[in-house]
Amino acid sequence: MTGIALELFIIILLILVPLAFFLYLYLFDAKQTQHAVLRNYPVLGKVRYILEKIGPEMRQYLFDHDTEGKPFSREDYQNVVLPAKYQTNMISFGSKRDFDREGYFIRNAMFPKQREEMRVDNTVLIDTKKYKIIDDDLFKRKEQFIDAKAKPWLLTEEDAIVIGPNCRNPFVVRGQIGMSGMSYGALGNRAITALSNGLGMAQGTWMNTGEGGLSPYHLKGGVDIILQIGPGLFGVRTKDGKMDFEELKRKAEIPQVKAIELKLAQGAKTRGGHLEGSKVTPEIAEIRKLEPWKTADSPNRFQEFHDIPSMFQFISQIREVTGLPVGIKIVVGNVSDLESLADFMKKTGEGPDFITVDGSEGGTGATYQELADSVGLPIKPAIMLLHRTLIKYGVRDRVKIIASGKLFTPDRIAVALGMGADLVNIARAFMMTVGCIMAQRCHTNTCPVGVATTDPKLQKALVIEEKQYRVLNYLLTLREGLFTTAAAAGVSSPVELNASHVAYQDDKGRIYSLDQLFDHYLQEIS
Repeated sequence: MTGIALELFIIILLILVPLAFFLYLYLFDAKQTQHAVLRNYPVLGKVRYILEKIGPEMRQYLFDHDTEGKPFSREDYQNVVLPAKYQTNMISFGSKRDFDREGYFIRNAMFPKQREEMRVDNTVLIDTKKYKIIDDDLFKRKEQFIDAKAKPWLLTEEDAIVIGPNCRNPFVVRGQIGMSGMSYGALGNRAITALSNGLGMAQGTWMNTGEGGLSPYHLKGGVDIILQIGPGLFGVRTKDGKMDFEELKRKAEIPQVKAIELKLAQGAKTRGGHLEGSKVTPEIAEIRKLEPWKTADSPNRFQEFHDIPSMFQFISQIREVTGLPVGIKIVVGNVSDLESLADFMKKTGEGPDFITVDGSEGGTGATYQELADSVGLPIKPAIMLLHRTLIKYGVRDRVKIIASGKLFTPDRIAVALGMGADLVNIARAFMMTVGCIMAQRCHTNTCPVGVATTDPKLQKALVIEEKQYRVLNYLLTLREGLFTTAAAAGVSSPVELNASHVAYQDDKGRIYSLDQLFDHYLQEIS
């Protein structure tokens, strides 16, 4: 074929192939009955569907402002990823926060604490790895993954938080930040392993198993474990779905398992959990005591109890069998439920050793839109209502409060502690440290970065040996930031933060104390 003939052939192809494609679209889409717009406008309608498909990604990276994206903005995402990669949360020039809008602020002291005045245990440095930027311009970015030493920023032994001091095996915590419940199955084994390794290296923290039960991957890093039990009793159930106390006892004897949590509700789903059948591999089925490849749904509540007295009996039974502290995870809906709980604690001397309170802004791998958007109170009023109700009935000193619900920066954590929380749980931010890009496909088993999937082909994207250090760096940076915030507030340790250190500004610029805000909450919810 001559050069001229080849050129003509290429030109004809360039003309005929698009024409054939558009003809196919016209003939096929104009006759289909499913999509009205394609029947009238086959070509333009197809373009519309393509743009609709890529719309979320376009908005996330090009059109949303840094502070606009939901459920996490681009700035929120960077507040997690940058400390995880570079082990720093330094910024320059100024905050992007809109200071005219309503929100919470930390009251600074006129004479803050110096770093050497802080009560903190930094005696043993931790070996980590972080990224160092070598070159960064428009067309080239070069980074080096280097060895580094980091301070652990642990609470001193005198400030350590003891959960269940009267149990046979109390749980002593040296850091106020841990990982919220994320099950193996909802996340893949590589993600769970990287999280376990990173948290284990950090020391002084904990990893909640989620209601999917204890897996070998949760145990990989040697981190302390809170074993969560949901209404489905996954991992501690008999074949007919009843509580298997022998299996529970066996798991409680594992040295890493430090506490048991009964999950009554979760912020994004005030109901039992859900796991698609495509995620229920034979291994996961064995861990959860289920049938492989079948979708698993927990009941809305435990069958083992139906009111506060029967729940307290169940808690006591678990505590007696395991010797471990036992807590409950709740979503606050109204004050009367909290009053009943605290009143029964006062009358009987029984009850949970800790209460995890989850806000309605919390996340999940799978839920219904109506539950995620509208059921349950947000975390900040929930903390204050629980904390002050327990004080009212004189039982606050018997129970520790763990708060969760988008508390992913040091200042947010400080506000939660000031409102009454003792400890804080984080879930989605830890997912970001191991690679989550907020694709919001967690329930489909098609996570593009191998985090929320059990598909081996997709999981290969997640490199445990690299991501475990991002988990470590993020947690250590959070702890350091929390101590820095406490110092600015004029206290020697974050355990001293209280309501006097937090203020609220409304949309008209008026400043309220938390006492005033709590009174407002009571009026609104009563």
